[in-house]
Amino acid sequence: MSTSNEISPPQRPCGRLLLTGAAGGLGRVLRERLVPMAKVLRVSDLVPLGDALGAHEELRPCDLADKAAVQALLEGCDAVVHLGGVSVERSFEEILQANLRGVFHLYEAARLNGVRRVVFASSNHAIGFYRQAERIGADVRHRPDGFYGLSKCFGEDMAQLYFDRYGIETVSIRIGSSFEEPKNRRMLHTWLSFDDLTSLVEAALFTPQVGHTIVYGASKNGEAWWDNAGAGVLGWAPKDNSELYRAKVEAEQPPLAADDPNLLYQGGVFTTQGPY
Repeated sequence: MSTSNEISPPQRPCGRLLLTGAAGGLGRVLRERLVPMAKVLRVSDLVPLGDALGAHEELRPCDLADKAAVQALLEGCDAVVHLGGVSVERSFEEILQANLRGVFHLYEAARLNGVRRVVFASSNHAIGFYRQAERIGADVRHRPDGFYGLSKCFGEDMAQLYFDRYGIETVSIRIGSSFEEPKNRRMLHTWLSFDDLTSLVEAALFTPQVGHTIVYGASKNGEAWWDNAGAGVLGWAPKDNSELYRAKVEAEQPPLAADDPNLLYQGGVFTTQGPY
């Protein structure tokens, strides 16, 4: 068993930083913003990235369900920002390959390649069945709202196991809703601006002695469901606030019905999707 005081974070900038899921919505956002944090940014996805590689980027397409390929993907890396996988609710069979097998393959590859720091894109859907009237911390028991949320619980527990047994440090970020601006009434609570996302990932990469830390990825919104005291370990404080968009959102979206899951549960409509 390892303890956090035996572990050093990646040096700033990283020698080689891996970004999985680089062609996804948040992957495209973070790809440009991570470049200054690494001498080489290795980007990976199964689908085309859509534009040319930068001078300090290298492309390694990889199927997360392929254990040998993931092991090769992590060779020479100092740290990983892991966004790869299915990012919406789907059948268990679809979730299984990239989100469960894939996260196991990632941590095994980290162990075999001596990678000491992972930033894991978890999700608010790991706790989606808590009511919106409840204010919760990062230490509550999991209450996933579907197979996607369940896979994020699995990823958080995998991160804990690989820290306790092998000393690989992880910051698991339970991302709320990260878009350019909040799109609906629920997102007024869960919104994470791109700037706040970037500063949170940076803190997660370079803060010493994080062990396995779970934080909520949400901006400084006016009506918060989440007690994010755990983010203090990272010295991170969000700066943006969804209240700037409240009037626009409320003008565009009618008030929700009393039984609408987007008004009842923190996971919103994810609590009703499926079965597939």
